[in-house]
Amino acid sequence: MENTLATSAYLPHIAILGAGAIGQLMYHQLCHANQAQAKHAIALIGRQNHTQLQPLQFTDHCGLTHNTNALILATTDTRLAKIQLLLVCVKAYQVETALLPLLSQLSPQCHIVLLHNGLGPHLPVSKAIEIHPEQGLTLGTTSQAALKINQWHIKHTGLGVTQLGYYCGHQLAPNLQASIQAMHRQEQPLEWHQPVLAVLWQKLAVNAVINPLTALHQCNNGQLAAGKYREQIKMIIQEIVTVAQYDGIKLDPKLLSTRVYKVIELTSANFSSMYQDVVHHRATEIDYINGYICQRAQHHNLNVPINQSLAAAVAALNCTLA
Repeated sequence: MENTLATSAYLPHIAILGAGAIGQLMYHQLCHANQAQAKHAIALIGRQNHTQLQPLQFTDHCGLTHNTNALILATTDTRLAKIQLLLVCVKAYQVETALLPLLSQLSPQCHIVLLHNGLGPHLPVSKAIEIHPEQGLTLGTTSQAALKINQWHIKHTGLGVTQLGYYCGHQLAPNLQASIQAMHRQEQPLEWHQPVLAVLWQKLAVNAVINPLTALHQCNNGQLAAGKYREQIKMIIQEIVTVAQYDGIKLDPKLLSTRVYKVIELTSANFSSMYQDVVHHRATEIDYINGYICQRAQHHNLNVPINQSLAAAVAALNCTLA
């Protein structure tokens, strides 16, 4: 049962669905950015069937550790009806099952922000919010990185940019946009893009190169700079550019290639999320990265053999390690 004495004073209007590394990172950054109201205004939404106050630890990128108590709302908590802004920070393959059952419990004016790797979940979510005409949807991506030390202690392991853009439904209210914008820092900027899909396709291309290749070759990002991968990377990018064009998104293959190699260089010591998922025998997001490219190619009657082979190989690897 909910500990009402401990949690009744909390009346959050911003919530984060998904208490993984990125979800907790966003929670800490929102709290820091909105200090005056954070204790009562921001909550996490967990999987448990009871609401609780949970001690959290956050080690920032300077190595300082901060302690706080976070309100974690149960999916049945009536305070969900007051949530005006929901950041969805679950894995791409979890979005539908985690979010769609909550839509009717949220405020009729709630604005939803999807923040995950890959593309695809925005399609069923946008369709679902059509029956909630005052709700809206923003899509985003972040290149920040965080590592779970344990379930409730994360470490900020990589600075980066967070990119967001309106997609459909009601526009984000100015006060809620200001709450998000307050997260902007010189070392971790927050950008708004319109239209947003072009930005997400660019991030998709980076992930479509780095994630499957590091997972299949069991290597860190930096090793992809080796000459033996160059032709394969070129072909992955060319297929993506072609499919994106049919989807109404214009991508420059030379600029995209430069961006891919820049990310490989900047994150050379890192192990991709897909590599880590494979190593820890977890489901990967391959269906929403190279798999999404294949789905859109099929929709346009295009052939993308390189992305198709990567998607199939990672899927087979998932089955082998399951």
